[in-house]
Amino acid sequence: MRKSRFTEEQIIAVLAEQERGLSTAEMCRRHGVSQTTFYQWKAKFGGLNVSEARRLKTLEAENARLKKLLADAMLDNAVLKDLLGKP
Repeated sequence: MRKSRFTEEQIIAVLAEQERGLSTAEMCRRHGVSQTTFYQWKAKFGGLNVSEARRLKTLEAENARLKKLLADAMLDNAVLKDLLGKP
């Protein structure tokens, strides 16, 4: 996945700027993002402050790490069952 050129702080600032009354089209043009991207940001970061966004990012990273560990453990388990099941 491509890394965003905007940090969470910048995204939240853009969303807050739009909430203060600027039109969505003007915000997108000013910051060089598409309206689709803006609405995706709003769905993900709408209503969050900077500290909550940082916490969300750390939780997502931890969740990805735990999913990888679980997948590895399940693979090891399947291999062991396969080895023990065949004479």
